Amino acid sequence: GYLGCQDTYYVGNFKGIGKVYSQVFIDSYTRVADAKLYTDKTALTAADMLNDRVLPWYETQGIPILRILTDRGSEYKGNIEHHAFELFLSIEGIEHTTTKAYSPQTNGMCERFNKTMKQEFFDTAMRKKIYTDLDDLQLDLDIWLEHFNNERPHSGKYCYGKTPMQTFKDSKKLAVEKNNEILYLDYISDSQNLTDNQVQNL
Repeated sequence: GYLGCQDTYYVGNFKGIGKVYSQVFIDSYTRVADAKLYTDKTALTAADMLNDRVLPWYETQGIPILRILTDRGSEYKGNIEHHAFELFLSIEGIEHTTTKAYSPQTNGMCERFNKTMKQEFFDTAMRKKIYTDLDDLQLDLDIWLEHFNNERPHSGKYCYGKTPMQTFKDSKKLAVEKNNEILYLDYISDSQNLTDNQVQNL
């Protein structure tokens, strides 16, 4: 299914804002990335990132997220009944995979993106400007994300020097076809189960 990786990145302590964290989401195939800034790292902010930015965008593309990979941080892992992120994934029907214990490297895609985002955006932005407002910082980050996804060639496994968005567009037809195939197989399976149940009730 369509897999995304999610991670929390500590940006730093801003004089007028306080601690700033970024919830990062990356499409594991095309490397299309998104990031939203928060002043804390909780299960609620992790779920908000998906609800506010990730799922709506993928819905407009006709491609549902079927599986998400995270580390075992407390913002991602917990008792499903009392954990906003786990509960959100359960409601949305998204499978949750976590990295191996004591091995954050398994989520290396997010680690590499966080490093790039720090070097290419945050290090420069914090030298050029004094941020006292989270929305202001988010606006500038969104401009950089637009550049990262649409203009910056990527050497990732499936990108072959294309931009993440170009890779996404090139693979979209295949992803939609694959998703339709999954839905059709689910439908056939449900129909078969229904028939079996009806037979049992005779």
